[in-house]
Amino acid sequence: MANPNDMIIPPQGGVIKEIVARLKLIVQLMGDRRVSPWLKLIPIATLVYVVSPVDLIMGIPGLDALDDTAVIWFGSYLFLEFCPPDVVREHVKALDASHVEANDDEVIDAESTEIKDD
Repeated sequence: MANPNDMIIPPQGGVIKEIVARLKLIVQLMGDRRVSPWLKLIPIATLVYVVSPVDLIMGIPGLDALDDTAVIWFGSYLFLEFCPPDVVREHVKALDASHVEANDDEVIDAESTEIKDD
């Protein structure tokens, strides 16, 4: 079983939130000068493949989007795996800190009252 502290992006509740967090991380890493320009070609090539008319699985209804999904997942996985781990960790911490600061306003201070069933 994997150690939760070893995860690149800590779970934040929900698939959509994890996808958004991963996209934010990739965008930040694309702008970081410490990441090799050669590595930055991976997300670019992934996007080019997705918008191109060429598909690995053609002509099978319902499976056309499957290859695009697989290529997006594989491209993001490779990019994050090959980026320098310390740079990735730094950006993950920055994203976590901004997520915590953004959610500080959502805390509601209230009192509770116990209601007894008779």
